Amino acid sequence: MSVHDTTRAPEAGREAVDVDPELFAAEWEKWHQGKDARLAAEHGFLAITGLHWLSTEPQTFPGTPGTWSTGPEGVVVELDEGTELVVDGHVVRGRHLFGVIPERSGIDAVWGDTVLEVAKRGGNDIVRPRNPAHPLRADFKGTPAYEPDPRWVVTGRYETFDEPRPTTVGASVEGLQHVYDAPGRVVFRLDGQELSLTAFNGHAPGSLTLLFTDATSGVTTYAANRNLTVETPGPDGTVVLDFNRATNLPCAYTDFATCPLPPAENRLPVAVEAGERIPHERGPVD
Repeated sequence: MSVHDTTRAPEAGREAVDVDPELFAAEWEKWHQGKDARLAAEHGFLAITGLHWLSTEPQTFPGTPGTWSTGPEGVVVELDEGTELVVDGHVVRGRHLFGVIPERSGIDAVWGDTVLEVAKRGGNDIVRPRNPAHPLRADFKGTPAYEPDPRWVVTGRYETFDEPRPTTVGASVEGLQHVYDAPGRVVFRLDGQELSLTAFNGHAPGSLTLLFTDATSGVTTYAANRNLTVETPGPDGTVVLDFNRATNLPCAYTDFATCPLPPAENRLPVAVEAGERIPHERGPVD
């Protein structure tokens, strides 16, 4: 049985979870280690060495082979003689057309130990080299976090909108914007207050993503954004929000990310002292 399967009456405005504290902490630790392992994977976000914006003018970039440009036919690279990439398992040389890349999609090209992420973010084509020897990855010591506490697990309800609402949000890169369809909102209680967060579709089918900030943002947690994944709502719209699993997005660690910012309405007026804290890479936190 999951530690989230049973609850008892709310205490102090929160939904208290009736669980074995040691089991709860062990499950959280396993989850947290897995999250950090994905972040620090060989070609994960911590391996990114640059964020390069493509234009119609051919350009070269540090740590990246060839000359790059984009236009009506999509992203193009012109490789020097003797240089090759592996794209979708095929070796390419000379001129290679990646084509038009859809928003929030990407193609990986392998160049020796480096993986070149060719992607589109906020309507712009980009190239991001990922090298496992990058110091940010090599020196990573894990993400600091609050101690897991069952009192930060709350039950809420998911309310769908009549139609998904196109929602424009800012990004960690100045001047960049993202547009997401918001299918609904999640309503819940904390500290005796009824609160709500606009929800976006999550990575797993049926799941939800909640981008938010709160009174800890910029103090003990990363200022720009926090992220919470919510599993598929129950038939009656019931959802479980485990704020112990509120995570940093990649922009909390590296300036080479294009992470979305929360919608304006997703600023919580309470201090959510749970989940991941400001990374060591951004400086010490008291």
